Amino acid sequence: MAEQEKWKWQEPGAAWKGVGLYHVTLTITDRSPLLGRLEFADNDPGKAKVRRTAQGNAIVNCLLSIPYHHPEVQVLHFCLMPDHLHAVLYVRHTMPTGVKGVVRGFWQAAKKLGRASLIIPPNDIRRNYQEEAHNYQGAHNYQEGTRDYQEKMGGLQEETARLEAFSAGLREQMGDDAYYQLQPVFTEMPFIRPMGHRAQLPNTIRYIDMNPQRLATKRLKPGFFRVQRGIMIGGRSYDGVGNTTLLMAEAFAAVHVRSMMVKAAEQGDVEPLRNYKNSCVLAARKGTVMVSPFISSDEKQVMQVLLQEQLPFICLTDNGFRDYYKPSDVLFDACAAGRVLILSPWSYDAGKRHISRAECMALNNMAEDICNKL
Repeated sequence: MAEQEKWKWQEPGAAWKGVGLYHVTLTITDRSPLLGRLEFADNDPGKAKVRRTAQGNAIVNCLLSIPYHHPEVQVLHFCLMPDHLHAVLYVRHTMPTGVKGVVRGFWQAAKKLGRASLIIPPNDIRRNYQEEAHNYQGAHNYQEGTRDYQEKMGGLQEETARLEAFSAGLREQMGDDAYYQLQPVFTEMPFIRPMGHRAQLPNTIRYIDMNPQRLATKRLKPGFFRVQRGIMIGGRSYDGVGNTTLLMAEAFAAVHVRSMMVKAAEQGDVEPLRNYKNSCVLAARKGTVMVSPFISSDEKQVMQVLLQEQLPFICLTDNGFRDYYKPSDVLFDACAAGRVLILSPWSYDAGKRHISRAECMALNNMAEDICNKL
């Protein structure tokens, strides 16, 4: 394999134009299920799949056509959901304008199809295709994706062409001003996240593939995934996701590894730190609900044992919850089983990236406060 064909990963400052991986997400503005319908047999989330609408098929066609317009880009993986699309793009060569230009072109095509779908009667053009085409979820590699696209999904090109022709006629009939004032179907620009190193690829693919199963789980157990506002504890208001009945437990204890324990362990005296972490797990085994932001690596180790042994706990987080929040991989299953409650004293901040030392100290104090007030 030539040197330029080998996997390369984003370097600081090389994002957008450089060789690398990009996770792209396109979302319906009001979260309407215009792209597909979630189905899962026997109330089993593991059997979840998305049956695409005509618009969903057309969006997939636009996505898979990107390499034909930009040969330096490969569509490595994707998953279409009822109200959004996830895709992983691999840029094989440095681009003159960058991947943002590629995604912008895809977005412009998606907007055109979206405007057409607003007008077309549901039974006119939104016909179903073969089960095989509906259930095809993505390209695990470029070659396989291209072959499947050509052999199994030929109907997508026909559907997309019809939608595009209708959109062009609609624009001519309405005039540019009225046409471009139609309510937008998609959010303004797809979210693009460059992946900085190879380890992120399998995690991102797993996250994408688990989307149908997680949505099915949320629908089966909506109470554990609904954002609950204004949970009052000791005079402080929290927003929460998870099992609020954990707040009625008989005993609570905070998990807070002190710096003196860590420093002692670094000097060779590991017993105090080990004993403290063991005491947290032993208390949880006896029915005590552990409370913590689980910030330090040692506190995260305690949380891992609680998850492995399926013991309940309350986790404080430094950022609030957007309306369509879902817990991370490590907490999702525990949340679905009713073993965790996630609390935040602060509203959601889309621009937040890192937790500050002051926030760490505040959350640890809140954990102690919760244990004393409940």
